[in-house]
Amino acid sequence: MKPGIHPDYRPVVFRDRSAGFAFLTRSTATSEKTVEWEDGATYPVIDVETSSASHPFYTGTARVLDTAGRVERFERRYGKRAAR
Repeated sequence: MKPGIHPDYRPVVFRDRSAGFAFLTRSTATSEKTVEWEDGATYPVIDVETSSASHPFYTGTARVLDTAGRVERFERRYGKRAAR
């Protein structure tokens, strides 16, 4: 890597406010806000809207769309298409 052209790669805390979940990882993302982590050190914090703690796919609250049932309901309501 060329020196001096890459952003700093440092520890950053990502926090999901809606779920009360935070994790420490390394990133080049920057933030003016800081938070004191469990190890006593202060890290930049980035607030995110969705994480694995609040996303429906990971929490098991995802809805499965029944496309076949929707087609059948449409055909019942409006009738099948006439044969050409």
